[in-house]
Parts: sequence; structure tokens; C-alpha cells
Amino acid sequence: MSYRIPFNKPHLTGKETEYITDAVATGKISGNGKYTGLCQRFFRENYGMGKCLLTTSCTDALEMAAILLDIQPGDEVIMPSYTFVSTANAFVLRGARIIFADSRPDHPGIDEQKIEALITPKTKAIVPVHYAGVACDMDMIMDLARKHGLWVVEDAAQAIDSYYTGRDGVKRALGSIGHLAAFSFHETKNIISGEGGMLVVNDPAFAERAEIIWEKGTNRSAFFRGEVDKYGWVDVGSSFLPSEIIAAFLWAQLQEIKKIQQRRLAIWDTYHQLLQPLQATGKFTLPYLPEYASNNAHMFYVVCRDLHQRETITAGLKAAETHAVFHYLSLHSSPYYTSRHDGRHLPQSDRYGDTLLRLPMYYELETKQIEEICSVIH
Repeated sequence: MSYRIPFNKPHLTGKETEYITDAVATGKISGNGKYTGLCQRFFRENYGMGKCLLTTSCTDALEMAAILLDIQPGDEVIMPSYTFVSTANAFVLRGARIIFADSRPDHPGIDEQKIEALITPKTKAIVPVHYAGVACDMDMIMDLARKHGLWVVEDAAQAIDSYYTGRDGVKRALGSIGHLAAFSFHETKNIISGEGGMLVVNDPAFAERAEIIWEKGTNRSAFFRGEVDKYGWVDVGSSFLPSEIIAAFLWAQLQEIKKIQQRRLAIWDTYHQLLQPLQATGKFTLPYLPEYASNNAHMFYVVCRDLHQRETITAGLKAAETHAVFHYLSLHSSPYYTSRHDGRHLPQSDRYGDTLLRLPMYYELETKQIEEICSVIH
């Protein structure tokens, strides 16, 4: 059915078609051209990230990370069960065994306190997911990685323009802390290109090989920079580059990021203010922000008491022609992985699968519509 208030509506800044037309006029619309360079430099200069490589999706960025880490059959990778399937698929494709961790009681992100007990001699990487753009405790995770000789890949799909303040008091952009990081620019994200993503390489040891994997396993980029006199097949890889049309669209979005974020934060704050009385009386729980985490207003959700309450609220909103959606189902109990899981019960992950409800969140959402949504929920 069509909804009067949809769950998501892609926001256009007005410059997208202008830049796409310009990209076409240059005569080069394949990847790694003018707009790819502009976008990659934007992230390096504005967020202190390492080498940035645009990809056709966050899934591709995660798959590149798995290749870079040389994940082999039998290697173990720790990640939350409450996440999108791409987080796991990228490593499963390389033969890894996924060791799922439970979520925190106060937030759907990985329970950092549960990670160390899952580490074995076969563990190769930890993949924290910054759910809703809210930072995991990266000091704790990076400390564990150093202690046990592991790699850290930040799944920052939802975390553009979000920050973590460490024990040293330094505020760092999510995606700039782990050895590698992956972002999404899917149409449901804050900054979009329809489909699209980015791999961030913060460990310089991976920088050269990342570019080769990105360019189908060739040293083509080095050739065009004049660093080698010919290029050839030097490693494994695939066609991970997006076209210049996608990059041009993304560039228009990035130029308006402050304006977009300001509006999304205003929407988030309005939801929080109007629904706070229900949390105060114990009806349900609103999003929790740890003191070390900033809020990028990627989503607004409520955690219901039980599945029945969520279904009741969802039905009420549907009757009002408003589209609210639940989010992930636990990957450890999914049809594909349940027989591969080690049998541990992950109660918090399952609880969020039954009780978390995402409310409409997009740039054009009007205050009166938010008031209407909250009135229905009340």
C-alpha cells in the first residue's frame, strides 16, 4: 500500500542533476574520475580518515575489507548478531566462521563486555557495528585488538558525521578509528547516492593493496599516476568502483551535509521531546546515547515492551497511513546460519528483533507530521 507518511523519502539537494550533467560532459563516466576524487578528498579532509575509496555499496566495501585481511576458511570473525546480513556475508564469502555477540541491554550495538570471552586462537577480526550512528566503545575494542593481535573493521554504514570521544578526550569521526571501515550511501541513509558505499583504510599497510583490489586486481591507478610504465593483473580483486554518475550525485549531497544534518537532528529532537513522557511512565524505551557518543540522527526508534505492543503500535500507525518498520532479525537464528551457530542464546539481540520499531525519518518530514505520529503512538 502507499502511505501518506512514508518511512523514508530520498532528499535531493537540487545540484545532483547539474553535477551528473557535468560528469557526462567530461566524457568520462566510468569510475575514479573528477567526482570520485572530490568525494574521497572530502572525507579525508573533513573527518580525518585515511585512504578513502568509493564503492558501489557498503556491502562491496565490507567484501574488500575481508579480502584485505586475507580471511581464510576457518578464520573466526566476531560481530553482533543484530545487524544487516551484509556485515556477515562479506566474511562468510571468504570462508570465515562468524562468532555472533549479543547486543547491549541499553542499546542494540554490540555488547563490548562480551567480546573478549569469544576470542580464540582462530579469531582474526572484530567488526563493531555503529547501530543508528551511535558509537561503540572503540577504546575498549581497540584495546582488545591490540592485546590479542586482531584487526578491527568498523561497520559505519549508518554512521556518517557521527563521533566518538575517547578516554583521552579526543573527538574522532566514526570510521577513522578502526584499521578499516565501511560506509553506506544507500537511499535510506543521511547522505545518499541511491546505492553506494566507501571503504576507509586507516592502516597505511593496507593502502596500496586496497587500491589494487578496488581496480579489479590490477595496478591501473598507479599506472595512470605515472608510477609504473604499464599495468597488469597483480592480485585478486573485483569491479568495486562506482561510476562518475553515482559519485556526482554523492558530491551534491556532501556539499549540503551540514544543512541535512541540522534538519535531521531537529526531527530527532522533536520525536524525543514528544515521546519522552511515555518513556517516563515505563511504556517503552527511547534511544540511549552513551556519554562518549554523538548523535547523527540516522534514525529514531522506540523499544517496545514486547512483540504484541510493537504490532499494536505498527497497526495503529498503518491505519493512520504512516509507515513504521521493525529492523533486523537476529542473524544467529536465521535460516542460513542457525545450524552454523554455536548454540549460545543471545537474549538482547532477540529482544530487539521482537521489540524495536523505527519511525519515519527523512529531511522533508514536517513537524506537524511528527506530532501526528506521536499522537497516534500516545
